[in-house]
Amino acid sequence: MPLIDGPRIAPASGRPADALVVLLHGYGADGRDLIDIGGSWAGLLPDAAFVAPHAPEPCAEAPVGRQWFPLSLNDPRELARGTAGALPGLSRFLAEELSVLGLPWNRLSLFGFSQGAMMALSFAVASPEALGAVVGASGLYPPLTGGDPARSVSPVLLMHGSDDDLIPAEAMFASAQGLNGGGLPVEWHLSHGLGHGLDEAGLFHAGHFIARRLAAAK
Repeated sequence: MPLIDGPRIAPASGRPADALVVLLHGYGADGRDLIDIGGSWAGLLPDAAFVAPHAPEPCAEAPVGRQWFPLSLNDPRELARGTAGALPGLSRFLAEELSVLGLPWNRLSLFGFSQGAMMALSFAVASPEALGAVVGASGLYPPLTGGDPARSVSPVLLMHGSDDDLIPAEAMFASAQGLNGGGLPVEWHLSHGLGHGLDEAGLFHAGHFIARRLAAAK
């Protein structure tokens, strides 16, 4: 898989990073779409470094965008296969980033939007060690049947808009059931009136969830 890289934000405190937050963008976007979230969470996570990698593949439907894998929302099996195929490259990237910062896996948090949420949630199940926190926004856990039991217990927050017409909000509850069945503790937040996107309330919940979980992981 091609090398993954993207924009970064250093810890606002100026001290060495004691945590890493990785922001995984959606289909047809790139890392620049989410990196500003890191700046908005600087007060909550002053010692965290942020990186928003560009997905490894060009997106056929968005010439300047990227994709983690070809997207087919109509076939859950294709989603599961696509996510599984993209996970090794993401895993290598995360391991390298943690190694550079000298951090263990429990100081890593993932925030994924849409297709990026599929990647984040699937990695939470596949990860050999517990992560600090995982947030899946406006996405889903591809197997939706529980999949394989998680090898470690990473706390998860699911967020969704009640009016999402691309990935309906029902997918959040199905994902929660699947992840719970895999042994992961799951919280959720529903933004009423929100479509397929992010809002201030959801980002508030996500930032505080990550800060709380990272504090508990120390």
